[in-house]
Amino acid sequence: MKHRGILRALVMTNGVLLVAAVLAFGRVAEAQPEASRPRGQYTMVSGKTNQGGPHAVYVLDAASREVVALRWDQSKQTLVGVGYRNLETDGRMTQGR
Repeated sequence: MKHRGILRALVMTNGVLLVAAVLAFGRVAEAQPEASRPRGQYTMVSGKTNQGGPHAVYVLDAASREVVALRWDQSKQTLVGVGYRNLETDGRMTQGR
């Protein structure tokens, strides 16, 4: 009898955990609505930066006309964003001296 009670409690606990996992992870995560941003066409180039130091990787998205500069941070073992430019906005700006 005692084993049935323990077994029943374990089955109930597993059921609750299963429902919680489905609710937590069952949803589809979207960073942006699909209609707001076209599919990207990416080109990646390595190059020097104006600040010196380690080289950066420049990622160009031709579809959205954006450029992101990334640098490898050895201590954190991650890519760190160095800069961002919107080429469409830059193209509309009038150049001065």
